[in-house]
Formats: sequence, C-alpha cells, structure tokens
Amino acid sequence: MEEKQVLFRHIKQLFPVLDEGISRVEGENMQELQVMENAWLEIKNGVIHDFGSMKDCPGPPAGTKVVEAHGRLLMPAFCDSHTHIVYAGSREKEYVDKIRGLSYGEIARRGGGILNSALLLQQTSEDELFEQSMIRVHEIMSLGTGSVEIKSGYGLTLEAELKMLRVIRRIRESVPMNVKSTFLGAHSIPMEYRSDPDRYVDLVVKEMIPAVGRENLADHIDVFCDRGFFTPGQTARILEAGARYGMVPKIHANELDYSGGIQTGVKFGAFSVDHLEYTGEEEIQALLKSRTMPTLLPGASFFLGMPYAPARKMIDAGLPVALASDYNPGSSPSGNMKLIMSLGCIQMKMLPEEAIYAVTINGAGAMGVEKETGSITRGKKANLILTVPVPGYEFLPYAYGSNLVESVWLNGNLI
Repeated sequence: MEEKQVLFRHIKQLFPVLDEGISRVEGENMQELQVMENAWLEIKNGVIHDFGSMKDCPGPPAGTKVVEAHGRLLMPAFCDSHTHIVYAGSREKEYVDKIRGLSYGEIARRGGGILNSALLLQQTSEDELFEQSMIRVHEIMSLGTGSVEIKSGYGLTLEAELKMLRVIRRIRESVPMNVKSTFLGAHSIPMEYRSDPDRYVDLVVKEMIPAVGRENLADHIDVFCDRGFFTPGQTARILEAGARYGMVPKIHANELDYSGGIQTGVKFGAFSVDHLEYTGEEEIQALLKSRTMPTLLPGASFFLGMPYAPARKMIDAGLPVALASDYNPGSSPSGNMKLIMSLGCIQMKMLPEEAIYAVTINGAGAMGVEKETGSITRGKKANLILTVPVPGYEFLPYAYGSNLVESVWLNGNLI
C-alpha cells in the first residue's frame, strides 16, 4: 500500500542527521556521528518532511500511519555503490580451489574467475538473467539497501554486455530502489585477446561504448585498472571514449598492486576509485587533491584472504571513505551491508561512527545520489531502515551475524 504520510514516534536514535548540502563526511569528522535521541520523523509524499525531539512531536493528522519505534533506531537505507549482482550461475567450485590454495590471479590465468562468469552469462537468456538477478535484488532490499550501483562486465562481448545493461535497466524499472548502471566492458581481457590486449580495448572503445551510448544504458563507465588487467594508458583511452557519451568514471584500482589506477581515476574526475588494497602516501595525496571518493570493499578481502585497504590511514589523513559490498559470484558473494560495516570495524579498525557514514552519505556520494539520499535530511527520499530494539548504533557492527532490520521503507513505503 502506498503511504502518503507516515509518522515515526519514540525513535531511540535517529542518525546521521545532516544539514542540506552536505555531500560527504571526511577525516576526523567521520568520528562524530550526528545523532538525535528520543526523536520523531515525519514522511510526506515519499520524502523526509520533518523530524525533531519527542518533546516537540506534532499530533498525527487524520490518515497518518503512525509507527511506534520504542527502543529502535531509524537510519537511512544503505547505499551500496559497487556491485556485480547481474550474473549467471555461481562459482562455488572456484571457492573450493581457493580453499585448496589457488590465488585469485592463478584462477584467472587458467580461464576461471571473470572469464568463467562471462561464458555462463553469454549462454543465458536475458529473461533468465533478469529472474536470477531479481532474487538477489530483493535479498539486498530486505537487508536494508535502498540505493545500489550495478555493473556489467560479465559479458565481454558486445551482445552480452548490452544484455547485462538491459537487465539493469529492467531492474531499475521494477524496484523502488535508486539503481545506477555502470558499463564495465573492460572487466577482464578475453582469452582470445590475451596476446594483443589493445585489440580488445579497440573493441570496447569503437564498438561497445558507442552501442551503449546510443541506447543510453549506462550512467557510469568502469575499468579494472590493475596488474594483469588494463594499464593506465588503456584505461585512459576507455574513459575518454565513455566521456563522449556522458558516462562518468568509476575505477577498479589497486586491488592487486600499486597500479596507477587511483591516479588515473583522479585525473579523469572519477566519482570513486574502488578496492584500494594497495594505497600508499602518493595515492593518498592524489585523493586529497580531488573530489573522488575512496571506496573500500572489505567483503572481497575477507572472501579471498587478501590484504584489507588501509582505511585507518586514509581517514587519519583527512579523506572520506565509502564502504560497498562488491556483491559478485567470485570474490564477494554477499550483499549484506551490515556485515560490510562489521568487517570495516573488525578488520580495518574503523569506528562504528565512521562505518555508518561510509555506508550512507559517503556511499551515496560514490554513485552520485547524495542529494537524494544517504542522510536524515529534510527533503531527501524517505529511504529508511527501522531496526529491531537494540542498545544503540554501536550494536549494528558489533552483532555481525544478526539481522537487525525490522523494516525497510523506500520512497516512504514499507516494502
């Protein structure tokens, strides 16, 4: 049922409460979570109309749905700015290979990894791909995600990449979430191009990007700029071609080595550079001079047994940080953003306050929806999570295995 007006009362904690115009939270400011205790919040016509202390709570007008939130927290729905949830099948056999000791790179060199997913996807119809993907979309919504970026990149042929992007468009038309679409034709180099990668770059630049642009299928363009994948020079060619069709860059960078990917992303004004396990002083200085959002993917580090990005070093240097799930079949088969918060705290030594900003306003900024969502701000979409009764916001990452979501509200409606 579509609700025109909803009033939450007796909210234990309402957060993060930010003034209009704040698009990110950086450095030491990430330690100061703006929390309102014993609060109320009113939704009108799908947006946050007003909120305040319970001592000033208005009486509900006739026809208002009232939600008594005693002991519960109310916060923005998660903003997951890096996923690959449109894929065919799963890769649990490679999971066993990893347990036996094969590295991510070794599996990729044998034709596994991304190339394995590409083969499966090429053989899957658009309707079947949509049906598989919608199962995952409904899963992440139920876990509290209200905004999601979805990448192509498991096609690696013109037809298959377009198929993925059309599925993403169908998802956007089918769910109340904010859905951003990213063209990632340069996710890996197909085996037949391994001896001449520039020939595949030519295919991406001269055929794929124009076709994607003609159908207006992508908000962003992405490249896996890293050791064994695409060089900074090849990345630059692809980003320049995408810019001609209005695709804003988002870069896979520095997951496997100091690749130059971060500096390339900054140079081209990327909304975000993602992964960043290999980030040193030079990379941090480049980011400090930019508006590019460092986006960390601890789920991949956890699943692959790889180093974690130096979140503590980045924040202490004054940077903002976003966290995203990297939901994909090979290196992070989970879209549980509360678990991602826990990994940020446990493995990357982020404070709970920092992790909350990283999955809300900073995640929104990493995909360009910070004016619409990501904080408790008057006029923003009422994309909200109401928790079960908990002691306080620190409990969210602490209880890493518990689903604490009681209800999810998107555009002011209970889903």
